[in-house]
Formats: sequence, structure tokens, C-alpha cells
Amino acid sequence: MANLKEVKNRIGSVVSTQQITKAMKMVAAAKLRRAQDRIIQLRPYAEKLSAILQNVSSDVDESLVNEYAIERDVEKVLLVVITSDRGLCGAFNSNVFKHVTSLIEKNYSQQQANGNLRLLTIGRRGHEYFSKRGYKVIGDFSELFSELSFNEVRKAAEYAMEGFRAGDFDKVEVVYNEFKNVATQILRTEQFLPIKPVEEEEQKVENIDYIYEPDKAFIIKELIPKSLKIQFFKTLLESNASEHGARMTAMDKATENAGELLKELRLTYNRTRQAAITTEILEIVAGAEALSSGR
Repeated sequence: MANLKEVKNRIGSVVSTQQITKAMKMVAAAKLRRAQDRIIQLRPYAEKLSAILQNVSSDVDESLVNEYAIERDVEKVLLVVITSDRGLCGAFNSNVFKHVTSLIEKNYSQQQANGNLRLLTIGRRGHEYFSKRGYKVIGDFSELFSELSFNEVRKAAEYAMEGFRAGDFDKVEVVYNEFKNVATQILRTEQFLPIKPVEEEEQKVENIDYIYEPDKAFIIKELIPKSLKIQFFKTLLESNASEHGARMTAMDKATENAGELLKELRLTYNRTRQAAITTEILEIVAGAEALSSGR
């Protein structure tokens, strides 16, 4: 049985850890509130912009080429992998790592073997993980979450868009965690480029007669890149809210586990203390009996 000093030191250590996890839970809860408000506010705008784009592009003149919707043989692939900058958020990052590894083995093993697979990592954890394992990581956006704003995210979106236009990539996919609630994050893989054509049965948008100024071609040229950047920004806001939700849940569970461990340690401490007292009493009684019998 452990001595009293060892058990007491362990209790102190667990109490300190519990205070840290409780504080981290509170910080994550505050950040989650702000992140959740941002994504909730952006979703209607992103959906409306996408609906307008579908309406406008549905009857575009065939002479107008949408360079972001050109289908090519998939020989060169870019995967945008969105993780977090820090850990202590449960399986948030490890789920992304496993999913991306499985996705590459299942769909892009040939491109990987030919050296035509590139990873654009957003989040320091993903950058470190895939760089150490020999994947070709391009771009320097690993710490984008330190200042998550549209102007900063736009640079990463433009990097992928320009690469697709130049023919450096034939396909761009984004892997991220979609925020559902505090305890649930949904792992998503979405095709960013080329833009998928909208099927008639899936196109649930109103047939609106727009007035174009200066003209439809100009609107399409301006609207498509903006819509892509907005959608890209939305994925990062989703991931950011998911990260804080996962961290809050993980720290809440860690705090509960520390409380359970404290109960066991305090019970062990009391038992050890009682055993020590009983031993001392027995020793005193035995000594007293020895003295009385010696007389």
C-alpha cells in the first residue's frame, strides 16, 4: 500500500490538473460562443449567394466559359486539410488524419505514387503530422487560425483557385469538421473545384428574372470567385466552431474523470491513514503489555 506522502502528493497533482481542465473548459466555452455566432450568421448568406449563382448561371450563354467548372482527367490532386493549431480537443484532429489517409489510399493512391498529390494544410497540427510522414505539403497556411478573418482566408482560397486555373491541379477537395452542436462534429469531404454542375432534380432555387448591370458575363465573372471564397471561408468557420466544441467536451470529460480519481485517491488516503493509526495503536498496546509482563 502507498504511503501517506505519496497519496497526498497525487491528490495535490490531480487537484491542480482539475483546476486547469476546468479553466480550459470555460475558455473553450467562451470561444465557442463567438465561433458559433459567426458560422450561424454566415450560413444564410453563403446559401443565398450559392442560390443566386445557380439561378444566374443556369441560363448563361454557352460562349461564356466558366474556368472554375472545367472538367479534366484527374491526374493532379490537391487536398485541403483543415485541422487545429493546438491539441487537447479529443479525437478532433486524429479523425481528420485517419480520414485523409484512408481517402488517399482509396481514391488517390495512383496520384500519390506518381507524385501528383499535394496537401494544403490549414492548422499547425495537420501541417506537422503530414510533413513528418513524407506527404507533399504546399503553401504556408498552417497558422491561419491565429487570425481567422476573411482577408487572410481569401489568400488560401485564391492559392487553390489559381492553381486549378493554371492546370497545377485537376481536382481540389476540402476535408473539414462541420459544426453541428457542442458534442457533435461531422467529418466532411467536399469537392471545391471543379464546381459541380447542379442536377435539375437537386436544383431547388426560384426562377427569378434578374436585371443585370453592367451585363450577365461581368456578373458571372465576379460572382463565381466570390462565391468560392465565401464557401471556403465557411468551411474554416465550421472547423473553428467544431474545434472549440470538441475541446470544451474533452475538458469537461477530463474534469469529471479528475473528480472520480480524486474520490478514489481520498478513499485510499483515508484507508492508508486509518491503517497507520491502527498499526501505531497495536504497537503501543503490545509495548504496554510487554512492560506489564516484565514486572
